[in-house]
Amino acid sequence: MPFSMKLWQVQGNDLREINREALNEEQRLEDWVVKDPSILGIDVLLIGRQVTTANRGRVDLLAIDDEANLVVLELKRDKTPREIVAQALDYASWVKNDLSYEQIETITKDFTGKTLSQAFSDHYDFPVPQVVNGTHSIIILASELDDSSERIVQYLAEEYGVPINVLFFTFFKTASGEFVGRAWLNDPEKMQERTQARNKAPWSGFYFVNVGEGSTRNWDDCRKYGFLSAGQGEKYGAAMKKLKTDDLVFAYMKGLGYVGFGTVTEEAMMACSFTPEGFDKKLLDLPLKQPGMSVNKDDPAFSEWVVRIKWSKTFERNEAKRFPGIFANQNIVCLLRDPATVDFLRKEFGVAS
Repeated sequence: MPFSMKLWQVQGNDLREINREALNEEQRLEDWVVKDPSILGIDVLLIGRQVTTANRGRVDLLAIDDEANLVVLELKRDKTPREIVAQALDYASWVKNDLSYEQIETITKDFTGKTLSQAFSDHYDFPVPQVVNGTHSIIILASELDDSSERIVQYLAEEYGVPINVLFFTFFKTASGEFVGRAWLNDPEKMQERTQARNKAPWSGFYFVNVGEGSTRNWDDCRKYGFLSAGQGEKYGAAMKKLKTDDLVFAYMKGLGYVGFGTVTEEAMMACSFTPEGFDKKLLDLPLKQPGMSVNKDDPAFSEWVVRIKWSKTFERNEAKRFPGIFANQNIVCLLRDPATVDFLRKEFGVAS
């Protein structure tokens, strides 16, 4: 059954359905995404628009994610014919087989006015990974998808693991103005995990978490008061919200190594609401090595977001555990998959197999 979004206006105790409208110009949606890519609901950096492919096709929008994998974004007005699926796959094959680093660099410079490394680090706040375009994904942007196209997308994604998804933008109109609703055909996070599982070793069951010590957090505070945190921006706080109760985490300090292993016992909350286990005061009222944790404490978008951790074993910075080639990642939270790293950490932190 094809996806269909509806919207109602609340009028007292009654609901009035708002009329759906076909988007009169596909260009409007493309312009909105270019102006504010956050409307996609995923964190990507746009690096190209109307990018010409080897066979003279044009990719509507080209983006790169935080692992330097490319994302093909293809738009179609109103109902999407099944041909758009074939077109998106054709563009994806070009990205995979024909697009060199030098071409990506040129595309990025033409669109952003910056080198790829500059644009990437400005957006994600860490350097571009060594491997660029290791894999890719496809997102079709549509207001509707016909039955046949939806079946094809689901079949490719579920049976063959093709990283293809559909993001629906449905348009509504009332006397007071226009409204836009957004919904995914498939959960984008689960799709990403599925792609990683195909291209990397199986997930170990452990999470990698970057301590990110700096002006708003300190590893000594994390150890003493039983937490990990991130914040000062929505995408950083959102990373901590990925962690759920009973998740197992290894804490990593950039340039040093792994310093802690523990279990999540309470999910993310703003730092101002967090009371450490065994203390009768809120975290921000306790003596902290890094009092900068209180910066933006009342702003949900920029506050530090704290996850309660029951530490099983921790180390001082100068005792951080590492070996040449140990897994490290610029992301705040990610799945730990590298077998050599997992075996090493199990031994160093006394974690049973």
